[in-house]
Amino acid sequence: MERPTHVVRHSRSTGAGLGDLGDGMSDRELLELAAKAAGIEFWFPRMNGGKNEDGTRIILTPCHTKMDGEVVEWNPLTDDGDALRLAVKLDMRVSPCCARIPSGGLFTEDDEGDDFAATRRAIVRAAAEIGKELK
Repeated sequence: MERPTHVVRHSRSTGAGLGDLGDGMSDRELLELAAKAAGIEFWFPRMNGGKNEDGTRIILTPCHTKMDGEVVEWNPLTDDGDALRLAVKLDMRVSPCCARIPSGGLFTEDDEGDDFAATRRAIVRAAAEIGKELK
């Protein structure tokens, strides 16, 4: 199998739409593919049809089920621990703002000065790439 030698870069300030990385994938799609790559059962719960009692929209938190059946929040885009566990499970090499997958692809991010958020996003994008290959 030929190793990719390209670097995939992304900047959140490039004008991509909210939740869209400019490559056509929303945060939700990234999380779904990343979960698939890691073998994590993953979903967005539906509560009250997605609306609060006053009619305002509920922000849904992605969840997964642990082995003991406990349902927990899972969002490696916002949680350092979830991102680290994802990177370790998929044998990534991580440094600030970038993640390298075992096949050689390198994913870098620039998230407006927040190196932690940029690193988490690079990990999720790299995991999503692995998930795409599993389709």
